[in-house]
Amino acid sequence: MSSMAKAMTSVTIFILLTAPLSSSSFRDEQDPVPTPWPHQFHSILAMNYTGILEIIDLWYDWPNGRNFNIIQHQLGTILYDLEWNNGTSFFYSLDSSKECSSAQLEVGILRPNWLDGAEYLGQRHVDGFLCNVWNKVDFLLYYEDVVTKRPVHWVFYTGREAHVMTFEVGAVLEDAKWQAPVYCFDKKAETDNQGAEFSITSASVDGLLRGPFRIGM
Repeated sequence: MSSMAKAMTSVTIFILLTAPLSSSSFRDEQDPVPTPWPHQFHSILAMNYTGILEIIDLWYDWPNGRNFNIIQHQLGTILYDLEWNNGTSFFYSLDSSKECSSAQLEVGILRPNWLDGAEYLGQRHVDGFLCNVWNKVDFLLYYEDVVTKRPVHWVFYTGREAHVMTFEVGAVLEDAKWQAPVYCFDKKAETDNQGAEFSITSASVDGLLRGPFRIGM
């Protein structure tokens, strides 16, 4: 074999051996991306907004097009925020006041991949966990545990913070609990978009915020 042929053979072997390694190295250098939300989960969130505390019992059910936030105000009332993917939301109490209002938005609940396109900011420690951090359209900082890929912490542009206390993948609330009370319909509950400010996982019209927790994705 001529020297030229040997050289060409050596180059070919070198390219074949190193190409996969180069491709792998290139992938490793890419920024991590947020893990899409499970299609169904249950989470308990501890909320803090300049000292105003709430506990939110969150049920996310993408296959059935529904989302439920049960919001306990500290030493106060419980607000039920029931949302459907057709844009309908009900905000009500289950106490003797029988209060209920509704909102009709042009978009429904957040998609599982609503964090697509978020800007990666690096890794930070929060709540005792090492997290990857992303910024979503200057609206929200999203912290995800590096090891388990579970959400740990959210910080909204208003300063409101969500600390994820539990995250149960696959948990589903029984169907009977998704029914708004009859007085929401008997009273023809007044449409009130201001009620949307309590929502964690609903989208908003044309990507604009309806309240501190509504985001169009």
